[in-house]
Amino acid sequence: MLWANESPIGVTGFPTKAGEWMNKIDKQEFRQFADYIKANYGIRFKDEKKTLIEGRMGQVLSSLHFDSLAEYMQYVKSDPTGQAAAVMLDRITTNHTFFMREPAHFYYFKEQVLPYLVKTVKNKDLRIWSAACSSGEEPYTLAMIIDEFFGRRKAGWDTKILATDIAPGVLDAAKAGIYTEDRMKDLPEAWRNRYFKEYDAGHYILSEKIKSEVIFGRINLMDTVFPFQKKMHAIFCRNVMIYFDNDTKDKLAERIYEITEPGGFLFLGHSESLNRKKTKYRYVMPAVYRKE
Repeated sequence: MLWANESPIGVTGFPTKAGEWMNKIDKQEFRQFADYIKANYGIRFKDEKKTLIEGRMGQVLSSLHFDSLAEYMQYVKSDPTGQAAAVMLDRITTNHTFFMREPAHFYYFKEQVLPYLVKTVKNKDLRIWSAACSSGEEPYTLAMIIDEFFGRRKAGWDTKILATDIAPGVLDAAKAGIYTEDRMKDLPEAWRNRYFKEYDAGHYILSEKIKSEVIFGRINLMDTVFPFQKKMHAIFCRNVMIYFDNDTKDKLAERIYEITEPGGFLFLGHSESLNRKKTKYRYVMPAVYRKE
C-alpha cells in the first residue's frame, strides 16, 4: 500500500454548511490530527502535508456538517461502530498500485522461494501474507505465480494467500477483482488471456479460480499482536514502512519477525530497508530478508 504522501488534490480549504470556503486548518489542530493518526495507524504527516489533509478531508467534513477538524475527530473517536474511522482512513490513504510492481521480487519468489518451500513445508500448508495489499494486485499476482508454478502438482496443497489492509474501501475493490487495462500492462500476455476476461469497456475481471485463492481481511499493522494461529512462510510488506518513523518501523519489523517461520522470507518495497544493527532478519538482497 502507498500511504497518503502525494500531491494535494487542489483544494486548500473545505466548504462550510452554507457552501462557502472556511479558513485553513490551524497548525495546532493539524498537529493533533497528525499525532492521532501516527499513534493509531503509524502514518506520519509532516507539517507540509497540512494542505493535503485539508483537501482530502474537506468533502467529508462538509457532508457531515462539521465546522472544524477537531470536532470531526471527536466524532471519529466516539463512534463505536468504527465506520467513521474507516471512512477517514479511506480518505487519507493513497492506494495507487498495479500488477507486477517491482517485478524482481516476484521472480525471486517464483525461482527461489517457492522451490525451497515445496521441499521444506510440512503438510502442504503454504502460508503467505500480503500485509498491505491495497486494491489486490500484489496478492493476485502471487496467486497467479503459484498457480503457474504448481500446475498439476497443486493437488493437496493449501496455497491460499492472506491479504490485508487498513482501509476498508480498497479491500472492497480488491475482492471485486476488476481492473483497468493500464494496471495490467506489465502482466505477461499469457496470464491476461488465462486469468482475466473482459468485464466492460476498459475493465477486466479476474477468474474465480484466482480470486478464490486470496482471503482478504482488515489488519492494522500497529496492532501489538497479529491474529495468526500459525507463522508465515513468506510476508510481503511493501511500500508501507517508508511512511513510518524509524522507531515505528523497527517495532513493526520485530512483530513481523516473530510471526515468520524459521527459513521464511520478508519482502519490503525497493525504497525500504531494515536496520541491520537491530533486525534479527538476515539480508538476502535489496528489500528481501530471511529468518534463519
